[in-house]
Amino acid sequence: MFLSIDPSSGFPVYRQIMEQVQRMIVAGRLRVGEKLPSMRDLAATLQINPLTVGKAYTELERRGIVEMRRGLGMYVRPLDGRAAKQADDVPASLTAGAQRFVLEAAQAGLSRAHALKVVDEAWQALVTPPAKGDRPGTLEGFPGPAATASLGKVHLGKRVRR
Repeated sequence: MFLSIDPSSGFPVYRQIMEQVQRMIVAGRLRVGEKLPSMRDLAATLQINPLTVGKAYTELERRGIVEMRRGLGMYVRPLDGRAAKQADDVPASLTAGAQRFVLEAAQAGLSRAHALKVVDEAWQALVTPPAKGDRPGTLEGFPGPAATASLGKVHLGKRVRR
């Protein structure tokens, strides 16, 4: 599991965190009752201001996606109908990124098949299988090992720089 934070995307970092947590919950990578990393730990790992993580967590709590347990931290809540619909929506940043990619691929003369192959190769390079013995979709062992690929790739919340 990884978070990918891109400070140069023009999309607020707190929203990037929110959308990725929502997607991980919908995909089953974060389960109901599972504890999220503390605001301080995640902020330190991502090298961002703790208030940014706090803003993301507060908004997720307001939407009913996570709950604060005083003295214990943030935990994933069961998705009610409204929260499930919000989590199922394709984030605007993802749609915009896909449109940019399609436009650039078409301008470069790539066929649809070739563009899909590029996406598949990128997917394979970024989505690594869990280490032997790890339960997929958990934050056990947080912050975990760093990835070795591109700037902004984060495994278990750890930012990697080139």
